[in-house]
Amino acid sequence: MESTHFSRFLFLLLAAGILILFACANFPTYLPPQPSPRLSSRCSASSSSSNSSACKSRKIAGILKQPPNPTAESRRLRHESATPQHPLDPLTIQELNKVRHVINSHHLFKSPSSSAVALHTVVLEEPPKSAVLRWSPGDPLPPRKAFAIARSGGDTLLLSVDVASGELKADRASGSSPSGYPTMTVEDMTSATWAPFASADFNRTVTDRGVELSDVACLPISLGWFGKKEEDRRLIKVQCYSMKDTVNFYMRPIEGLTVVVDLDTKDVIEIVDKGRHIPIPNAANTDYRYSAIKKNQRLDLVNPISIEQPKGPTFTVTGDHLVRWANWEFHLKPDPRAGVIVSQARVKDPETGEMRSVMYKGYTSELFVPYMDPTDAWYFKTYMDAGEYGFGLNSMPLDPLNDCPRNAHYMDAVFAAGDGTPYVRPNMVCIFESYGGDIGWRHSESPITGMGIIEARPKVTLVARMAASVANYDYIIDWEFQTDGLIRIKVGLSGILMVKGTSYVNKNEVPEDENLYGTMLSENVIGVIHDHYVTFYLDMDVDGADNSFVNVHIKKEETSPEVNSPRRSFLKAVREVAKTEKEAQIKFQLYNPSEFHVVNPGKTTRVGNPVGYKVVAGGTAASLLDHSDPPQMRGAFTNNQIWVTPYNRSEEWAGGLFAYQNHGEENLQVWSDRDREIENKDIVVWYTMGFHHIPCQEDFPIMPTVSSSFDLKPVNFFERNPILRIPPNVEKDLPVCKAAASA
Repeated sequence: MESTHFSRFLFLLLAAGILILFACANFPTYLPPQPSPRLSSRCSASSSSSNSSACKSRKIAGILKQPPNPTAESRRLRHESATPQHPLDPLTIQELNKVRHVINSHHLFKSPSSSAVALHTVVLEEPPKSAVLRWSPGDPLPPRKAFAIARSGGDTLLLSVDVASGELKADRASGSSPSGYPTMTVEDMTSATWAPFASADFNRTVTDRGVELSDVACLPISLGWFGKKEEDRRLIKVQCYSMKDTVNFYMRPIEGLTVVVDLDTKDVIEIVDKGRHIPIPNAANTDYRYSAIKKNQRLDLVNPISIEQPKGPTFTVTGDHLVRWANWEFHLKPDPRAGVIVSQARVKDPETGEMRSVMYKGYTSELFVPYMDPTDAWYFKTYMDAGEYGFGLNSMPLDPLNDCPRNAHYMDAVFAAGDGTPYVRPNMVCIFESYGGDIGWRHSESPITGMGIIEARPKVTLVARMAASVANYDYIIDWEFQTDGLIRIKVGLSGILMVKGTSYVNKNEVPEDENLYGTMLSENVIGVIHDHYVTFYLDMDVDGADNSFVNVHIKKEETSPEVNSPRRSFLKAVREVAKTEKEAQIKFQLYNPSEFHVVNPGKTTRVGNPVGYKVVAGGTAASLLDHSDPPQMRGAFTNNQIWVTPYNRSEEWAGGLFAYQNHGEENLQVWSDRDREIENKDIVVWYTMGFHHIPCQEDFPIMPTVSSSFDLKPVNFFERNPILRIPPNVEKDLPVCKAAASA
């Protein structure tokens, strides 16, 4: 009976092409959809000859010269012939193939007693920072090395492979890490979702709930760590949904059914079903696809819109990864764990023409997502989306015209599968110039002055964007560069809620003393309250590596009697340089405000101010969980909003190198509590952006994007306004385009 059920399920699932969400991440030939003809438009000549000329120019630059969407074959050929141009360029297909061959040929993995090797990470082992800073275009590249995390025979190994010589060095991770396992591979995730179907008990439980096995979709859910029972082996919990009559299976949970699976053996350890009395929610009104919406119910609220650039884009991308735009230059690369990494961000000084260093390296270090339901099927849902799943591994190809505007340039990623085989993730990152009518600076003279002056400048910015779909949730990460020297890091949350099934169909049925742990969104559906914390690693090198962190307290002062003023109080800025790490552990306080500066004490402006950048907080949230709660012990990097640590190559991931099932012994809190000196040192700033999410009905069946951001803003970095001399927009430089029928 067991074999019959599983064979039927396997056949139907393969025939339908349904491979569970995470399997999508391993399809190297996936191409994004073509732009919709509905959004096509043409320039129409205006009465102005200059406008007509500009419009013609736009057609040439924006359409005729735009490269066609490449085929999977052309992508493969381009990437197979790629060679690194910069010390920080990611490993190429050729290099990954060489690394794979070296590892598979090594005696550690060739002996009869060794088991198959699984590669959980294969990335560039970046050269020492000093070597990268010394390098100039035209110089030979520093030695290319790969860093790999491998598992074989139950051991976790840290590997360093010299790409040129093939030399391999290996260390057992158990010697340096108290607990935890590496980021799951895509193969881990997909195979875990199949494992329950080999169990007759599981199959019987599902069919007893009235769900056909052919309609079941399952998700691999990291289980955190909650004690001895979960130690000494890699485990995962699997929960399942009904796909019948909707693609949005997340809204149809088989509530209370949880399967514990051994990730290494794929054995089913335990099946818990405490939701037999809870019905599967209805599929009605859950499909979010435009094609599934009836034509008479579609909402055409706005006309299509795009940015026009008559002279083409201002930015260039050299060697696939070096971006130059306006007064900025930076290196950009996809990463399987972080998503994208921005390196060597430098801005041109308008007075001297010098390219000045702002940040050596910045990226998303960890995402912590704890759900606020302590019941059996939910308490363990405390995800670390970078360290457990791989933020970049779960990034999806961006959709032209919708994820990114028409003027975007796309960057592919080259990642390694669990066996080391390289594959291409197309269109993982987009880069585009953005203008939404924002103002760079302006001033109008009042009529009382008699001067008819109106001066305004447009704010055009450059955005580097990626989007990760970690199961149900979608995260959009923007790195936005502005001509005034500001860097804005923005996080958008969208996608689908992880919901809980309930026997209730209306809130009126719920007893007053019962806690739903969330909001009733639809009949039999509860959106569980949860938090999102996104921690960024920011290796600031403001005009050089030796920096200091300054807490600029904004304090109320009472006016002294000798001033002889009717004012009783005023505000004063009191600067406090953090000498050690604990002095730079910052919790935001609305009524005890501060500015947070990273300064170079060895360089000053002409009037004596230390040059610097400041962290400008946006909307954020702080974790309210008890510090002794196991999830918060692992997510202790969210205990403060800002941390500052001395630069250390081994301290890059806020939740620890091995976040999966770790106990919280190795993370940013632990490092910072060592209280090392940070004054006038090479320092790293860590910033955590937070969101409390109390779901509401507008989040059903899919969520409108909610966003927040923070800024890295120059403070006494320039001698004066760095965009004072930029020109305003004038009519003759811009096209006049009118809607026209598509070709």
